Amino acid sequence: MHNCFKETAETFLSSTGLKLPVDYSVNVDKRKAIFNSVLEGNALKAIELTEELAPNLLENDMDLHFDLLSLHFIELVRSRKCTEALEFGQKKLTSFGKVPKYVEKLEDFMALLAYEEPEKSPMFHLLSPEYRQNVADSLNRAVLAHANLPAYSSLERVVQQATVVRQYLQQEVGKDSYPPFSLKAFLSK
Repeated sequence: MHNCFKETAETFLSSTGLKLPVDYSVNVDKRKAIFNSVLEGNALKAIELTEELAPNLLENDMDLHFDLLSLHFIELVRSRKCTEALEFGQKKLTSFGKVPKYVEKLEDFMALLAYEEPEKSPMFHLLSPEYRQNVADSLNRAVLAHANLPAYSSLERVVQQATVVRQYLQQEVGKDSYPPFSLKAFLSK
């Protein structure tokens, strides 16, 4: 439920006889719609849905708002709508240029306009599905936190903790004693 896999969670719960915590069922369909909008490159729809579900979230989290607006800019560039991208950038992204931490990112986004094939530019990573995934994950965590739910699932926290403990043990005891944690290796045991 944490990552919007409602059907999987319901199937698991029905086969185990466990009950779903009420907190997680709230708005999971809306969170999934937001998440999928980002993954599909429809950042403006994701912004609209986020404002409905979590009012003021983007207003209070400028980094996330910037990332979503940037995704829309990137999609315009990907669609070869450079004039529209430039107009959008001037209208929606210019205000971020006054904040030093956004300047370098803005330069990277604007650099995409210089290439006929942005996919072959040095900034190609901005066009990748992984970039969208990172923004979608950040937005999902922010929406959960806005609803006073944990930003990370219990399983994610356990894996993070196991990784840190394993790294610490490896440093303290010796390199040969404890290899770095690998979920794949752990699950294959």
